[in-house]
Amino acid sequence: MHPYLQQEAERLGLDIDLRSGTAEQLEVEDNSMDAVVSTLVLCSVNNLAAVLQEVIRVLKPGGRFFFLEHVAAPQGTMLRWIQHGIKPLWKTLGDGCHPDRETWLALENAGFEQVDYQHFRANLPAIVSPQIIGVAVNKG
Repeated sequence: MHPYLQQEAERLGLDIDLRSGTAEQLEVEDNSMDAVVSTLVLCSVNNLAAVLQEVIRVLKPGGRFFFLEHVAAPQGTMLRWIQHGIKPLWKTLGDGCHPDRETWLALENAGFEQVDYQHFRANLPAIVSPQIIGVAVNKG
């Protein structure tokens, strides 16, 4: 996706720095980023808590973490049961995706100063339709 992102940034007159790597080890200095953006990534990382600590590490005080992620369905629902049952196959087909991950709890417990998000249902296959969108603010 980097070529497409670079092309769109140039079209918009934006100067961006695209980097490859893993979310568990961001190759940037401490307290150096104004914002970090995650879209449908946190479901597939190996260590969610480590990734969120890495986001906190690189954000400047008051920096913002914007996220859009699919998450686990509510406890006790049929969809949650299906998400849990299909997880082994889904992880293989979906490049490590955990369809029943309670990402909002990890965000709340990561150590951000503030976490605001909304649950909603996307018009996608049911297994990934429960989603959250929001912003977390680093301690300032």
